[in-house]
Amino acid sequence: MSEDKLKVWSIAGSLRADSWNRKLLESAAALAPDDVEVHISDLLPQIPFFNEDLIGNEPAIVQQLRAEVAEADAVLIVTPEYNGMVPGVLKNLIDWITFPLFSCALMDKPVSLMGATSSKLGTSRAQSGLRQVFVYNRCLVVPSPEILVAFAHDAFDADGRLVDQMAIDRIAHHFAYLKKYARLAQMEEAVLS
Repeated sequence: MSEDKLKVWSIAGSLRADSWNRKLLESAAALAPDDVEVHISDLLPQIPFFNEDLIGNEPAIVQQLRAEVAEADAVLIVTPEYNGMVPGVLKNLIDWITFPLFSCALMDKPVSLMGATSSKLGTSRAQSGLRQVFVYNRCLVVPSPEILVAFAHDAFDADGRLVDQMAIDRIAHHFAYLKKYARLAQMEEAVLS
């Protein structure tokens, strides 16, 4: 992490053109404090199905994905929830990032989770599933405040901007904790190296 800016790599886990989660990600990026730079990745539709036979000879787009994540200080995942779980396309992308095991680009990075859905649970189950994936890779997952945007059809205005005041307030606190976790990760790395 540089002294000036926290570099956050982010992605919305939906392929839908008018995705609430893309709107949430763009709103969060706009709400980020001046010392946080959010890079929104558009690689999701280009990522092939994960195939362990290709480890060591990954497609160029997977190498690009890993390089983007490796350059970041932290990761922000904004996920929909399909059938009570993480969408397959997002899980597929994460599987590529998590190889090679125990030395992947994601290892030890702080991770922030958010999500929006039309249900009243606001992606809580999908985020719970993602926490398991990230803990397995020794990532520091920001525990709170949770960004669980329920009834998403009411949470955004006609221009796609987030208008749910509780979510807006929580995003500000969430970035503060993400910066704190990034500093902790940096200190741990300094001690271990």
